[in-house]
Amino acid sequence: MKDNNCIFCKLANGDIPTNTLYEDDTCRVILDASPAAKGHSLVIPKEHFADAFEIDDNTLGKAYAVAGKVAAHMKEALGCDGINILQNNGEAAGQTVFHYHIHIVPRFEGDSDKIRLGWDHLEYEDGETEDYRKKLSF
Repeated sequence: MKDNNCIFCKLANGDIPTNTLYEDDTCRVILDASPAAKGHSLVIPKEHFADAFEIDDNTLGKAYAVAGKVAAHMKEALGCDGINILQNNGEAAGQTVFHYHIHIVPRFEGDSDKIRLGWDHLEYEDGETEDYRKKLSF
């Protein structure tokens, strides 16, 4: 279902003009208007889902299949050295638009001073690995 108050619903469904790269019955791929790198694109489902906790498995699978195709094409077309495919869920995780979408960011050797997506690596204390395994197993 579409949310008439959602800007990404309007973008995905063609109500607002975009720089569309690809479109099918499930989603639209557009150039990000405020890119991390030139060519940074968004896969946006046409139905409204706020985040990964709401999206159905079928739409999720189709969106990631499209993301994979876009990434492969992007690597060939731009000659980039790598690609980030990422998706944020919740404000604490960096989500600023609450319509599920996938970022596809072309990466080039030496661009890490401009694009920072990494994190500091932690270590588990004795016994913590097993505690987390138990909490997270289902």
